[in-house]
Amino acid sequence: MTPRELLDKGLDLVLAKDMLGFADLWAVDGTMEFPFAPDGWPARLDGREAVREYLRGYTDVYDVKSVTELTVHETTDPEVIVAEIEVEGVWVRTGEPYRNRYVWVITVRDGRIAGCRDYWSPSIATSETDFTGRADA
Repeated sequence: MTPRELLDKGLDLVLAKDMLGFADLWAVDGTMEFPFAPDGWPARLDGREAVREYLRGYTDVYDVKSVTELTVHETTDPEVIVAEIEVEGVWVRTGEPYRNRYVWVITVRDGRIAGCRDYWSPSIATSETDFTGRADA
């Protein structure tokens, strides 16, 4: 798959609440980085299994209902795209609205995600809980 096809498939899987399928888009040795990760959250995941484990409880915390904005920037490298994403949904535990913006820099190798840098707002995501179930203090 191309970077754009992987992005579109990934967003479809998130909306379908299929986080295992989302993790399957990664190369076996692919990475996921979180440059703005707050203390206590991972800054980097190495390998598909680490991505899978990280996302294991995602749908127990966030119910993403829609992608409200999506802007994709092609780069001079055909294996790299930058996506600006905004999602809306609800916090599962409280039913309160959830809205967050992300910037993903995705690098693809052999039709799989080799790397994804996920720039997101930790102040929004951690205001309720993280998706491993730890309540935020």
